[in-house]
Amino acid sequence: MRTETADPPGEDYPAFVERRAAPLHRTAYLLCGDWHLANDLVQETLAKTLRHWPRVQRAENPDAYVHRILINETRQHWRRHRRLVPLVADQHDPALPDHSDGVVERTDLLRALLALPQRQRATVVLRYLSGLTERETAQALHCSVGTVKSQTSRALTTLKTFLDRTELCR
Repeated sequence: MRTETADPPGEDYPAFVERRAAPLHRTAYLLCGDWHLANDLVQETLAKTLRHWPRVQRAENPDAYVHRILINETRQHWRRHRRLVPLVADQHDPALPDHSDGVVERTDLLRALLALPQRQRATVVLRYLSGLTERETAQALHCSVGTVKSQTSRALTTLKTFLDRTELCR
């Protein structure tokens, strides 16, 4: 039986980090709405992943396991700082500079996403923006597939209403 403390991380960890760091950062940004905070959350997530690497490797779905760490880090941050989710400034996405109408649409979508309750936001981000299946999302959030479906349905309804209202205001 392997123990987590006695088994040093193998060569697989650097490859995992190289493959998953950018998607994790994007997910963290969508969860918190702040690039700098997203960097911090991903660093904490990857540090915890390293500490628990043998457990991550044994997990049925390592990506869902690491997404769960990221979700927990995000929740802990908001609990510790007792802050509301920040509003998105009207600025373009620093990672993907774009000077077309897509900037406005992305900003509106991000505002709508950040207006969702945390659990609904997590289901939408994991399902549609990180590409996890319903089952993987349920594993990451430690809930049933039915809960993922209901939270996603409510979130999509809220997003549609928000975006329809935003479109009418223009």
